[in-house]
Amino acid sequence: MTGDSTAVPEEFRVPVDGGELAVLRWPAARADAPVVLALHGITANALSWAAVAERLAGRVTLVAPDLRGRAGSAGIDGPFGIAAHADDVAALVAALGLPRVLLTGHSMGAFVAALAAVRHPRLVRRLLVDGGVGFPLPTGLDPDALITSVIGPAMTRLSMTFPDRESYRVFWQRHPAFAGAWSPLVDAYTQRDLVGAEPRLRSSCRLDAVRADGVGQFEPAVLSAVHELSCPAELLWAERGLMDEPQGLYDEQRLTAAKLDRDRVVPTLVPGTNHYTVLVGDEGAATVARHLLAAVMV
Repeated sequence: MTGDSTAVPEEFRVPVDGGELAVLRWPAARADAPVVLALHGITANALSWAAVAERLAGRVTLVAPDLRGRAGSAGIDGPFGIAAHADDVAALVAALGLPRVLLTGHSMGAFVAALAAVRHPRLVRRLLVDGGVGFPLPTGLDPDALITSVIGPAMTRLSMTFPDRESYRVFWQRHPAFAGAWSPLVDAYTQRDLVGAEPRLRSSCRLDAVRADGVGQFEPAVLSAVHELSCPAELLWAERGLMDEPQGLYDEQRLTAAKLDRDRVVPTLVPGTNHYTVLVGDEGAATVARHLLAAVMV
């Protein structure tokens, strides 16, 4: 391998409880370079980190699994839930033979990263990208309604079928969060999600996994994880929301209400980004890469 992070990543598999985890790796130019383990969001897959890998430019090795119930890991049976993902992270680190990694996660992946860091403290330092800081579960909501209210069309598409790959591409290109942010890397990330055969292609995301994980983000142990971290962390939060609406998942008022220890978890606004482009857009990916590189130097 050349260490060129713009190349197609390596793919390998790691045994976990219930099956094998599909994992992508963008190798660094140097064999002794730091390793970053990156976790995707609730209906995403490992290629959501490709734009960040490109901007890391071979200075670190980036490793990103398809979390159980998604893409190459869709065949793994339960249990699902944030704790199951956190333990999969520990199994992956052990399989890599590493004493420690820098752990990062986007959206649901940030909640997994925080809980993994509490359950497995050897996973030191973390970067939370528009996730990881939660709020108590609203009462009286059906779980599907709750998840749909948060992730919107991303939940709806799990029950949809598509006649061909182009129609799936158009579905995502019409999503308001991707207006002006489409790229070959975003295209590859969304196409990795498709399974089945024409004319009934569908998302690889298992609905039972998404339901369990979505509700699981509101469990007390998950909500408290960001307050129990033993090492410093950063939260990069997007200015805008999942549909590119002005209200993002976080703002200063919500972060104040969350009572973060800002000496332990440092929040940083990423202006001009939404929940998706904070990871896959030009400015968002460059910001995430810059913070990762700064963190591995500490």
